[in-house]
Amino acid sequence: MRVWWVMVLAGLLAGCGQGAPGGGASQGAGVQGARVQGAGVQGAGVQGAGVQGAGPGAEPGAVVPAPQVTGRVVRIVALGDSLFAGYGLRTQQAYPVRLEAALRAGGVNARVTNAGVSGDTTADGLARLDFTLNSLPGKPDLVLISLGGNDMLRALPLAQTRSNLDAILTRLDREHVPVVIMGMLAAPNLGPEYARGFDAIYPALARKHHARRVAFFLAPVMGRDDLRLPDHMHPTAAGVEAIVSATRPVVLEALGDKGGARARP
Repeated sequence: MRVWWVMVLAGLLAGCGQGAPGGGASQGAGVQGARVQGAGVQGAGVQGAGVQGAGPGAEPGAVVPAPQVTGRVVRIVALGDSLFAGYGLRTQQAYPVRLEAALRAGGVNARVTNAGVSGDTTADGLARLDFTLNSLPGKPDLVLISLGGNDMLRALPLAQTRSNLDAILTRLDREHVPVVIMGMLAAPNLGPEYARGFDAIYPALARKHHARRVAFFLAPVMGRDDLRLPDHMHPTAAGVEAIVSATRPVVLEALGDKGGARARP
């Protein structure tokens, strides 16, 4: 575990300061370079133009017809960092796009806005929250949050990380928007005291704000070199599919009746 996280730190610290390899979805991986693109305007999702890898047995990246779904449109915002932005991947391989495809394949007329920006901290996410929400045609039915990993990598004060996430959740509470928090775990080389404090932030805030929580967003790719990019942290296209499969049930629970047609298993 310790060796794995040391490699993670090296990969992320390198990745946060440069563009995504191979011309991927998070070009300009620093905070400034992707601000407008990731702030809620790019995430149109699939929009019926064909979905990469959505069919049964399809290879990640293969283009297959987009599922035709009727019923009420369910609008979801994915507010996060490089794990949502799709660092190192093509735009259509990013988690929010693949989640949308999985939900639509299950009968949910979902539209997921990708508001992921590589390198973002919780402070960055909070700073662009209002802009992201105001860029939408209406109030979202659900917001997914994947922030805090870059705070941890920079060893930012725990109170600051917690305060920023608390403010994001409080803002969404005021709008009566349900939330799924994608949890992160601290690298052990930051010390046991920091790790205990950081790891406790996500469950505590989920309880406080009655939000759904994924305990560790990267759990499906942990220790799987075949599902991670060479930086040992960010998922490959196949890794994204594994994460979508693991997190889709939590997203459906959070949507509740807003999900329209019941998703097929």
